[in-house]
Amino acid sequence: MNVILDPARCAVVLVDYQERLLPAIRGGAQLVAEAARLADCARELGIRVVGTEQNPQGLGPNVPEILRRCEATLAKMHFDGCADGLADALRVPGRPAPTDVVVAGCETHVCLMQTAHGLQRAGFKVWVAASACGTRFPADHELALGRLRQSGAALASVEMIVFEWLQGCEHPRFRAVLEILKARLG
Repeated sequence: MNVILDPARCAVVLVDYQERLLPAIRGGAQLVAEAARLADCARELGIRVVGTEQNPQGLGPNVPEILRRCEATLAKMHFDGCADGLADALRVPGRPAPTDVVVAGCETHVCLMQTAHGLQRAGFKVWVAASACGTRFPADHELALGRLRQSGAALASVEMIVFEWLQGCEHPRFRAVLEILKARLG
């Protein structure tokens, strides 16, 4: 696995931050805020952000804070978004294909983990923004992070990922990204 994320070959996937699901997720509002910061920083750096929605007829759409930050949103019925076309949705004509995908979302032990594993099977290197992932029960979250780590996914916080994208304070978008990070809630 690459040790440093290359923003020119990276995409972000925000998994299932849905209106009817989030009230059951421990710390849901904080997770949405972290995911929004990740997406805002990615967009500031020209990194594509894609969302997924699990069974949107049953669980509703993603919350507006997530939906408006995604360039595209994939409705899915499988827990693994790749089974419903996510890997293809990450490849856009006229842009370099991503090699690395940063994922964050709900629920860590179901859709997030299975989507991350699907992305790995599709040939992507997966980075999990663990500070923007959650579940109903803490034990499920911790077990899922352990499985993701064992499968070769890199675990990091939103800030770790963003500062790897920047690589230094002379990056032309450093100040704009820093303002997004400083706006951290809670």
